[in-house]
Amino acid sequence: MRIDLHTHTLASDGLMDAASLVAEAGSRGVGLLAVSDHDTTAGVDDALSAGKKAGVEVWPAVELSCDVEAGELHVLGYFVDHRRNWFQVLLGRLREGRADRAARMVGRLAALGVPITYERVATMAAGGAIGRLHVARALVEAGHVQDTAEAFERFIGRGGPAYAERLKLTPVQAIELIRAAGGLAVLAHPGWGTGDEMIQELVGAGLDGLEVYYPDHSPSQVEHYRGLAGTLGLLMTGGTDFHGGAMATRVPVGSQYVPESVVAPIRVAAARRHPHAEPPALELLAG
Repeated sequence: MRIDLHTHTLASDGLMDAASLVAEAGSRGVGLLAVSDHDTTAGVDDALSAGKKAGVEVWPAVELSCDVEAGELHVLGYFVDHRRNWFQVLLGRLREGRADRAARMVGRLAALGVPITYERVATMAAGGAIGRLHVARALVEAGHVQDTAEAFERFIGRGGPAYAERLKLTPVQAIELIRAAGGLAVLAHPGWGTGDEMIQELVGAGLDGLEVYYPDHSPSQVEHYRGLAGTLGLLMTGGTDFHGGAMATRVPVGSQYVPESVVAPIRVAAARRHPHAEPPALELLAG
């Protein structure tokens, strides 16, 4: 059975709706799929429904974007109780911050003589959570850059002339939010530059696992994070970070090897969690 615990839909910055993603995953032999959109769970219920029809087990998940001194860090939340009202209210605040950020970037691009419209960016998002990737796609469509990678490199990457901060969530806050929603908090793609010291600090804050198996991780990194997870008592996960097309990791859904041995410990840990009745007291900082 193929396993993919990191995928995105049109609800954030993927190119497929949830049902199409599940169908694509099933056609590639994926038997276990997690839908983990950025700051939204809008695609989860459709994925769960499609999974029942297609014989694909779907796990509800979310990916929260966090700010650290060195840049950005992402925390995946598995088995969150996405129907909790307070949880959706907090996610809504994060998405509003994303939309405001995109509007500010559009204004800065216009000042640079690189015009696109916010309306087009919002259309690219198709009603989902707006992200920088939608701004990048609008820049490609307008002919200002050749591809989304160039858009980030020249304009909207951290430190770029049109870059804008968003509503900030710290990694510790993300872990607290996920755990309060009854979920398991897993550090996404640690090989992107998260030091082991930072990982150990996050374990102290309640981190449950590491995304060990990831397309951008070299074999030596996989072995390193396997060992680190064992030493720190962390769960191991993995996935493609699939968005569709030539986006993100640019690999097909289900193509990343993830051993079935990771599944049972995650199930056991998830069964022990219960969501809180009230939201955690998080003070989100404006960008």
